[in-house]
Amino acid sequence: MKHLYKTPIPSTRKGTVDRQVKSNPRNKLIHGQHCCGKGRNARGIITARHRGGGHKRLYRKIDFRWNQKDISGRIYRDGEKKYILHPRGAIIGDTIVSGTKVPISMGNALPLKESTSTDMPIGTAIHNIDITRGRGGQLARAAGVVAKLIAKERKLATLRLPSREVRLVSQNCLATVGQVGNIGVNQKSLGRAGSKCWLGKHPVVRGVVMNRVDHPHGGGEGKVPIGRIKPTTPWGYPALGRRTRKRKKYSDSFILRCRK
Repeated sequence: MKHLYKTPIPSTRKGTVDRQVKSNPRNKLIHGQHCCGKGRNARGIITARHRGGGHKRLYRKIDFRWNQKDISGRIYRDGEKKYILHPRGAIIGDTIVSGTKVPISMGNALPLKESTSTDMPIGTAIHNIDITRGRGGQLARAAGVVAKLIAKERKLATLRLPSREVRLVSQNCLATVGQVGNIGVNQKSLGRAGSKCWLGKHPVVRGVVMNRVDHPHGGGEGKVPIGRIKPTTPWGYPALGRRTRKRKKYSDSFILRCRK
């Protein structure tokens, strides 16, 4: 549930805040999140721009691996406690199961392969998908995303990822049924620039408004074009359309269609 501020102050007039979930972290499942000073490396050189500051935060240890098999768990109940990605539609009191022979229902984690009792049907919406069995979920983990199982052949399963990429993964890999919750996270309005600084994100400006020593697009009198055939990065490499994926990467043979 999104709450909209109703104040005459311009900074918070259209700001929103999420009041759906109350924070109640467990001490054994959280730890302090270390933030590098303004994106600098060990030599003190800025390697990640537009970072710095921000409020203190605690990172919650999320169980992406589902190490315990054939174990059912109830959301927000007593027993061994672990954080997992919130499936869309899950509420307090629902029971979720992780294993090899579990029903196809929202929040349950099971392999993509066929089994004697249950078989994940074609067209199932899934998230938190393994790339390598036992390594933990690495695909479709962001808020509101969902992948789709579109085919099975031999020992491989074909998935359509949220980026529209179509790739192959082993049928032994685990996946969680359903869509990741918090689908309205992109619709949140911060209201003012200071709210974004609290997240550790500094302002970003265009290269054409910088000085010539700061960016290849900078310099000149007034509003002038970039003065180059193609846009470049601050270090002179082509930008805005140049592919950054490595050539002859090990996973190229598993990608049937590249993302758009």
